[in-house]
Amino acid sequence: MEEVTIIGVDLAKNVFQVHGAAADGEVVFRKKLARPQFARFMSDHPACEVAMEACPSAHHWARELSAYGHSVRLIAPHYVKPVIKRQKNDAADAEAIAEAATRPTMRFVEPKTAEQQARAVAFRAREQIVKQRTEAINALRAHLFEFGHVAPEGVGYIPRLAKVVDDPGSGLPDLARDICRMVLEQIELLTSRLAAVSAKLAAASRAAAIPRQLQTMPGVGPITALAVETFAPPMDQFRRGRDFAAWLGLVPRQHSSGGKQRLGKTSKMGQRDIRRLLVTGAMAVVRWALRRGAPQNPWLERMLERKPPLVAAFALANKMARGIWAMLTHDEDYRDPVIACAA
Repeated sequence: MEEVTIIGVDLAKNVFQVHGAAADGEVVFRKKLARPQFARFMSDHPACEVAMEACPSAHHWARELSAYGHSVRLIAPHYVKPVIKRQKNDAADAEAIAEAATRPTMRFVEPKTAEQQARAVAFRAREQIVKQRTEAINALRAHLFEFGHVAPEGVGYIPRLAKVVDDPGSGLPDLARDICRMVLEQIELLTSRLAAVSAKLAAASRAAAIPRQLQTMPGVGPITALAVETFAPPMDQFRRGRDFAAWLGLVPRQHSSGGKQRLGKTSKMGQRDIRRLLVTGAMAVVRWALRRGAPQNPWLERMLERKPPLVAAFALANKMARGIWAMLTHDEDYRDPVIACAA
């Protein structure tokens, strides 16, 4: 039997499909293992390269298999799909994972530590709470609108809605008033939970060195800086700042052919958490730059003369991503752009 050089694993909750292949690609074994059997099998198997799709449990198994001495490679699922032969099943998926991992130009996902995954849980929980609070606020606005009370969007107008609910002369029936008070209590509860999660993220950001360094850049706050440390791989994996911006999905979509370059809208084919936070921070910088009498960045000033604010914010977010790459690669704080002055 030939020596196994790579094992492709199709992960699942209870049943795992493994595909062992030799250096020349010849199939050595195909096995379907239960969860306990898979752990025992991989701990007893000689150290080799193990490839898996980057699914939610992949980072946990990457840490487990690395402790057994294996070299783990995680692959984005959309890079595996073109390698699957005809019918899709667990055995075909495991074989395709092993074959995709052997390609010399394949891109791999950096396994996350337990601390990174813990911070990712906090980010996901914060995002869910924000969505739930927004849903509750919009529901309250809709309920009151049915009785002729109109309020603008946003959490800042909750006190106005609360006054309408508590006002005996607002024309609300008792049943509707009681239900609206329950919605207000739900909004208050979600707001307190959001503040608690944000405080934990801010504390984690203050305790880490990289977020403190990134916060020297305008538009990058503690949440954005911590998101970069949580979700982004080591910056030495990117050759230049543009590659990091492309990884975030902040570059134009290409439709180039025949030597003619055609660029479209922003691709948004990347890490959505960091991208969304960078765009939000860039929009805050743009709003500040549009204020009368505020000192302005020459590059941003020229951009705002030609483009709408939102387009300028996306361009600034791209520039911020490149700056983050440069700051982390060269271990430097943010430096303001030098303004050329006429002699």
